[in-house]
Amino acid sequence: MHKFFGIMAAFLLACLPRAAQTQLPVRVNCGGASYTDSNGQVWKADTGFNTGTGSSNTAVTTGTSDPVLYRSNRFSQTATPLIYSFPVANGNYRVNLLFAENSGGQQAVGARVFKVKINSATVLQNFDIFAAAGANAALVEGFNATVTNGTMAIDFDKLVQNPKINAIEILPIASGPQFTMKFTYPDGTAVSGSLHYAISTSLLTLGGSVALVNGQATCALVSSPKVLGLTGQTQVFMNLTDGTRTMVWQVSMGFNPASADLSSEQNSTLNVVLTRP
Repeated sequence: MHKFFGIMAAFLLACLPRAAQTQLPVRVNCGGASYTDSNGQVWKADTGFNTGTGSSNTAVTTGTSDPVLYRSNRFSQTATPLIYSFPVANGNYRVNLLFAENSGGQQAVGARVFKVKINSATVLQNFDIFAAAGANAALVEGFNATVTNGTMAIDFDKLVQNPKINAIEILPIASGPQFTMKFTYPDGTAVSGSLHYAISTSLLTLGGSVALVNGQATCALVSSPKVLGLTGQTQVFMNLTDGTRTMVWQVSMGFNPASADLSSEQNSTLNVVLTRP
């Protein structure tokens, strides 16, 4: 059972194995100065943007060991999308977008709504930071992306009020053992939709989603959740929504990263058969 929890956590923590040798991680403190986080990782001062305005606040952000990353942001007041572009080597990446709704005027559902695209593919539609996390709370939305033209482009498109971003992290995904979750109906038909997850410890909250491809979501395994800095009791929640955004499957669990060692794990598949709605 510990091994199953460890594999699930490694999947949810999502494709963050050892960094590829051809590309270093990209970390940017949007709207702010250079910052060294609690893990000793350096975040560059704001760079890579096409437009927008840098801003800062004094609110205390909860749910993170690095509230400094949420004190600044870049936002756009015009219809022109705010775009961050970074030259990177072609390959597979994990893109983590850090948000917090620290503006009092937008601390209501529907007050700030925008769309996010990564390399022209929409990853967040009608995104509302406050609706997702509440006021002054850290939220990390993570996505897998493949670069084929040497550029990672992240678009923030205005729908209601001004799109904003607090920090951006781009992590290269090295090749390694793969863990696949496969969702089908009893007749073998592949389920369509997106797998959503939330992970929390006493100091960290992460969230994200992975779109199913032919009913499957696949990523490379990390050797252990501990390599990502997780310590202490960790809570994991995951659900699957179909094409109509109806939740059709969910699971929650608690585990201790100290008991999860996947260094000898090989390619694995978890088959989930769902009852048709």
